[in-house]
Amino acid sequence: MPTTLEIPAQKTVKTRFCIISDTHNQSPRSESSPYAYRRPLPAADVLLHAGDLTMTGRIEEYLEIFDVLAEADAKLKVVIAGNHDITLDEDFYKEIGQTMFHRNRPENLRKVKDLWTGERAKQAGIVYLEEGTRKFQLTNGAELTIYASPWQPEFYTWAFNYPRDVDRFNPSPAVSKFQAPNPIPSWPQIDVMLTHGPPYGILDVTEYNQVVGCEHLRRAVARCRPRLHCFGHIHEGWGGQKLNWSNKRSECFEIDSAKLIEQRSAFVDLSESGNSPLKFGEETLFVNAAIMDVVYRARNAPWVVDLDLRCAEN
Repeated sequence: MPTTLEIPAQKTVKTRFCIISDTHNQSPRSESSPYAYRRPLPAADVLLHAGDLTMTGRIEEYLEIFDVLAEADAKLKVVIAGNHDITLDEDFYKEIGQTMFHRNRPENLRKVKDLWTGERAKQAGIVYLEEGTRKFQLTNGAELTIYASPWQPEFYTWAFNYPRDVDRFNPSPAVSKFQAPNPIPSWPQIDVMLTHGPPYGILDVTEYNQVVGCEHLRRAVARCRPRLHCFGHIHEGWGGQKLNWSNKRSECFEIDSAKLIEQRSAFVDLSESGNSPLKFGEETLFVNAAIMDVVYRARNAPWVVDLDLRCAEN
């Protein structure tokens, strides 16, 4: 980690993100609904979905949320899987998932993958990411680099699980038996981290007061220091907070419930035009965007975040 978190002054462009997670096959409600998660989803430059698109990875479930994303007012829609999206974890499905969940009617895994990576997805602006880093040039002139991962620590018998003592997010020592396949890059390479699970100690407390985020992911995000880290997985952890890496102080956002319903989202402006612009390398905004509450009711709101991104070189 560099001792001085300074980068040369660069031109930036204000970019709006709409963030959702853990929709679990629930489309937005009608416009007359009293809840924030209703049609239409808030317009944005980039829509991010942090996984758990479905309940058990049925093709009809994917099709329903696919249509929601396709209709959304965003040029780019970035999607990752979650532990419930079992048919997107081919190894898990073949070894365990099919027998546990789909014994009588197995899914066609190629058909599922083709939905998210085929021509129809491209035409809709949908990009499905597996674990790793991807760079985008946005239509507003910004450059966006995302690190994505659907993996989370062991969570019952679901997809994309790893043992808690395994570190897949930081570079592995040469002598380590396990070598992280896609470790998270260090600052300042990543603008947005999109993971299904939360880092340890950040918006990850369950209804039983258990802190269940990943310790290794927490170390990795501290090394990476993205502008934004969004996730879901822990439904009751819904919320947003800004962390200052120097003094370790967190600022939780107080969201006006009336505005949240009216705007169909929790809105935070951390761009230069806002009252408290985010300082890249010194601060990170964390968002748990789980739409479902702990008993699987779509009571939580999407998040809308304004951030400044570097202008693309070309």
